[in-house]
Amino acid sequence: MDSRLILIGDVHGHYAGLCHLLDLISPTAGDRLYFLGDLVDRGPKSAAVVELVRQGGYGALRGNHEDMMLLTFEGKQINPARLLVWSQSGGDETLASYTSTELLWEHLDWLHTVPLYQDLGDVFIVHAGLNPALPLEQQTQQECCWIRESFLAHPRPYFTDKTIVIGHTITFTFPRVQAGQIVRGAGWLDIETGAYHQRSGYLTALDWTNQWVYQVNVLYGGTRQGELDTFVVDLAELSWSRG
Repeated sequence: MDSRLILIGDVHGHYAGLCHLLDLISPTAGDRLYFLGDLVDRGPKSAAVVELVRQGGYGALRGNHEDMMLLTFEGKQINPARLLVWSQSGGDETLASYTSTELLWEHLDWLHTVPLYQDLGDVFIVHAGLNPALPLEQQTQQECCWIRESFLAHPRPYFTDKTIVIGHTITFTFPRVQAGQIVRGAGWLDIETGAYHQRSGYLTALDWTNQWVYQVNVLYGGTRQGELDTFVVDLAELSWSRG
């Protein structure tokens, strides 16, 4: 089998589901795996997820939940105001998953090295999106980790020669999109199918090389896979806008 480029959506601490998904994918030494951010928060085993990705040598991006985590412990001092915000977004579950402060510091040091985006040739990966009004070199963690409407509703692709693949925005939040479906916009694909959310449970991996989708439902059980086109909803066909 030729080497594959595989992109995995927001895991949110669901370690058992991620292990199941990796079993389904059966990655080889030649495959390239990248996680699109939000490894942590909301699920029960964020520390185990981060350790799996770190020890596996997989690619990863900073998501908004890693951003909150890093800001909470900026300079290895706890910022009480940021801790409150983070804890209300799943940070309590993440802290509870750590058995030692030493491991937490190791993971924070590693997360500081994780990039905001990666250009993989015909694919560009970023957690949330890019500000259409800014050149790439001016995009900050605020854009890359947090942006929604101004990117998603922009009528023209940011790149003319590559597809942006994102997480961050759960796909069923778009009108008439079902849980587990993937959304295509102007030059982008959203594979964040809401693994942690009771309405969905689907954790998604996209084999970009073969245009193939793998999904595990981390909440209700079951797996499914198939050609990308069978999972995709095109926003242009829905006449959608967030305006």
